[in-house]
Amino acid sequence: MVYETNNRTVDDVLERVLAGERLDRTDGLALLAQPVEPLAEAGAVVRDHFGDGTVDACSIVNAKAGNCAEDCGFCAQSVHFDTGIDTYGFLGPEKILEAAKRAEADGAQRFGIVVAEKGVSKERRPEEWAEVLESIRLVRDECDLEVDASLGILTEEEAAILADEGINHYNHNIETSPQYFPEIVDTHSFEDRVETLEVAKEAGMDLCAGVILGMGETPADRVEAAVALQDIGISSLPVNVLNPVEGTPLYERGADITTEEIVKTVAVYKLLHPESRVRLTGGREANLAPEEQHLPLEAGADGLLTGDYLTTEGQSPGDDLAIVERAGLEPNMAVNEFDPETVKARHDDAAESSTETSASTGAEPSDD
Repeated sequence: MVYETNNRTVDDVLERVLAGERLDRTDGLALLAQPVEPLAEAGAVVRDHFGDGTVDACSIVNAKAGNCAEDCGFCAQSVHFDTGIDTYGFLGPEKILEAAKRAEADGAQRFGIVVAEKGVSKERRPEEWAEVLESIRLVRDECDLEVDASLGILTEEEAAILADEGINHYNHNIETSPQYFPEIVDTHSFEDRVETLEVAKEAGMDLCAGVILGMGETPADRVEAAVALQDIGISSLPVNVLNPVEGTPLYERGADITTEEIVKTVAVYKLLHPESRVRLTGGREANLAPEEQHLPLEAGADGLLTGDYLTTEGQSPGDDLAIVERAGLEPNMAVNEFDPETVKARHDDAAESSTETSASTGAEPSDD
């Protein structure tokens, strides 16, 4: 029996998705025009049909902060903008491992090593490249975590090495639609990003690539970005919502999106990417009230980035677990078995004593 939301447009599309049909741009635009309630229902049905009923948590470390030569208009780490963040070179393998162990203790299933630069280069910066590889090995060997990486543009040789070292997902967000991308970034192109994703995929890594909502893009841009990701072939789709940082070009504009638009977009993304994790990432706490944060999970999202982000603070993994429970879902424990109650209790204690939370890097504070 086909699930019915009592919205003809949504129900017709839902039936096709459950039958294995891939949706297109026209479908996405038609869906975004529908009310939020049937869309959210459909997103949840698709998640339950294609997924395992869990919410997968990942954590990241800002392994090299600031002084990036690129001019992405949303980014606090660009050398082009005066944002006042602390900058530092590559943290080194031991500090990366410390951050990974904190993430493991907080229930993350995967851990991403992230650098702020156009690309970690084996040829131009061989010492840094060697440290990256050593960090991957340490986390891989000493933690029950999948190791992911976001290291910028890759050559074919670099991608092959990372795959051999056991990188599970390679993250390289497309940020927005091909048409709107030039409004946000001048120093490289949308095609540059797609090329790196293709190189990483050809080397054997799974792809994590997503968007930032609320940068002034149209609903059509949101759909176009999701369709572009269909063509690339991803297994994780992070959905960021702009959290404007003072000093960046997008700061004065502010985030241009409502709670309803966030929830509808998440649901549509799940319908367009039924077999991928749709992951709630940066900016969700800044754009959704505490009593709203479960809504995207109820609309089909099945992943979270937990802990702190690159230059801004997140909420505690204990709070994230409570949101997962409020949505009627369970945390994924396929890689890292952990006790949710222990995580929540530890972070309740930490909040009382104002101690360090999971995803901080262990370096000097770099959050705004």
